[in-house]
Amino acid sequence: MHILLLGSGGREHALAWKIAASPLVTKLWCAPGNAGIAREAECVALDIADHAAVIDFCRANAVEFVVVGPETPLAAGIVDDLADAGIKAFGPSRQAALLEGSKGFTKALCTEFGIPTGAYGRFTKAADALAYVRKQGAPIVVKADGLAAGKGVVVAMTMTEAEAAIAMMFDGAFGAAGAEVVIEEYLAGREISFFALSDGETAIPLASAQDHKRVFDHDQGPNTGGMGAYSPTPFVTDEIHGEDHGQDHPSDGGRHEGARHAVSRRALCGRDADVRGAKTVRIQCSLRRPRMPGADAADDVGHRAGFACRLRRPVKNFDLRWFPEPALTVVMAAKGYPGDYARGTRIEGLEDAAKVEGVEIFHAGTIAKDGTILANGGRVLNVCASGKTVAEAQASAYAAVDRIQWPEGFCRRDIGWQAVERESKPN
Repeated sequence: MHILLLGSGGREHALAWKIAASPLVTKLWCAPGNAGIAREAECVALDIADHAAVIDFCRANAVEFVVVGPETPLAAGIVDDLADAGIKAFGPSRQAALLEGSKGFTKALCTEFGIPTGAYGRFTKAADALAYVRKQGAPIVVKADGLAAGKGVVVAMTMTEAEAAIAMMFDGAFGAAGAEVVIEEYLAGREISFFALSDGETAIPLASAQDHKRVFDHDQGPNTGGMGAYSPTPFVTDEIHGEDHGQDHPSDGGRHEGARHAVSRRALCGRDADVRGAKTVRIQCSLRRPRMPGADAADDVGHRAGFACRLRRPVKNFDLRWFPEPALTVVMAAKGYPGDYARGTRIEGLEDAAKVEGVEIFHAGTIAKDGTILANGGRVLNVCASGKTVAEAQASAYAAVDRIQWPEGFCRRDIGWQAVERESKPN
């Protein structure tokens, strides 16, 4: 089978790593790819925003299946265009991708289907948004409605911060993504992600995870696209798992919009693990970033399942098998991220780091030049590890991080801290 993978980040490296290992694959390309992906697939210089060029490549190379990683081409309707050209693809339609592409759309869908979520308002004028936050008070959350690479969210703890965030967004800090602003109720609690795989008719639960969005230790600093995560999280109890799985409305809404994809429901639950009442913060439908090394190496273990389901049988007939060990990823980013950062800095020690037992390293923003690996983005590496416990996975990941020689890079040193703290407490 000839397969084309679209994207250039960590999730695409994880996908390439796993897809390349399948006996079904005879040729794998990735557009545009990165230095890590080049070890698993042939990287091609395609502009994935040019849908006609992607379709022409597929026809010229007899591509039978396209896997779309990033959210931007999904929101632009790449799957619709591929379908019109008779090319199978894994990803939601343009309309279904609104679940991720518009936070306001998702909040409205939650309201329509009775999915618990925080109170909110949608605004296209700064004056109206300012009036709303002044009435609601702080803390409050200000979000650019559209795609902003995970950085279009400000958790404003004071009115000054809220007003500055509104001004920043309407002044064009996130371009068209900030033309509309969503202002949400501040929800206290642990943020968790819950994953499902849907073919538009049936949704099956996958894994839970806990992400670390703030740039610095102890959840300080601005939001990012993610500085690390671990899966599964012990804070998704059987009760919460059943509550989430029982809410099949996102699948129903997705069916209405033609969704066939993996969906993650990002939610906040109470500070205590036994508290019910998780509320949806965001629904995402692009493939999520790598967090689970092992036989199924991506954050959504359903990547591989979705590939099989889409081609061979419906989701309702698919049996997922899981490795029981938890896994954890630490993101290494360029100093200055999520603000300005330098490109082209040299990274060494990757081969030595990969020798740590249970570790797999996925490239997110790298290029190869003259036999060396250079940083070429904000989030640059995903250092993943599995272990018998979250603490063991964490220790292995940081042991690998410490072998990487990259003075211009940094990472959080507390990924998985809540689960590690929980594991250390006597039952």
